[in-house]
Amino acid sequence: MKPLFNIRGEGAFAFVMGIISGYPIGAKIASNFRQNNICSKEECERLLSFTNNSGPLFIIGTVGILMFKNTTIGILLFITHLLACITVGFIFRYWKKDKDTFLSNTNSTSFHATRKSASFSNLGEILADSITSSISTILLIGGFVVIFSSIISILKASGLLNSLTILCSPVFQFLNIDTSFISGIFTGILEITNGISTISTISCKKLSLNIIFTAFLLGFGGISILLQVWSITSKTDLSIKPYVYGKLLQGLLASFYTYVFMNIFPFLNFDL
Repeated sequence: MKPLFNIRGEGAFAFVMGIISGYPIGAKIASNFRQNNICSKEECERLLSFTNNSGPLFIIGTVGILMFKNTTIGILLFITHLLACITVGFIFRYWKKDKDTFLSNTNSTSFHATRKSASFSNLGEILADSITSSISTILLIGGFVVIFSSIISILKASGLLNSLTILCSPVFQFLNIDTSFISGIFTGILEITNGISTISTISCKKLSLNIIFTAFLLGFGGISILLQVWSITSKTDLSIKPYVYGKLLQGLLASFYTYVFMNIFPFLNFDL
């Protein structure tokens, strides 16, 4: 963690769990690290930029198998998602690098003094806290998905989404991209699952476009997840800026890596 991301070793837990568990676990762990003084403010902001990711169950299972009906696409998207995540973490190792040098020893000492040790005497309390935290996170995720699904339905019913599609059509036509993608992209920027579901159903001879746009949305995460993260970090002194910058960069890098992989390896080119 230190040579690659300029974060102390404890940050590996947030990195691994963020990859395995999906949104917004990485952000939740980074916020907990800050609340318990495990890492400095700058280190936790670096963690925010790259540890909050889509999990393999969603990318391979839901997106690859259920939506695209192709396991290889799911694996490709997961690999490029992971590469983009690591690249962003490496780039953000320089985030506020000069500010955290003198704080590292203080935070480490504070952590050892304040953390709660697990033992048989307080096992019930720790389990209860874990269950409460898990249920709270599940309700948070579900609530935001419902809210943004409702917003998307309102935009469609009111004709605003159609107006945005018409407004952006000249740009897509100039780039020789099917205008059917506009609605899916805007939907995905609001809420990732609805957006990817829309994009996966678009019939296009250049299926690679569907996959590249999906890669961007998986990396970016959408405004719904952004607000989930913001609600979590609002309980700390962490800035949301590195998360926003990191996710935009991750979306672009994931798209780029996906494009490169499909052009390098012929069996990954799904164009008809």
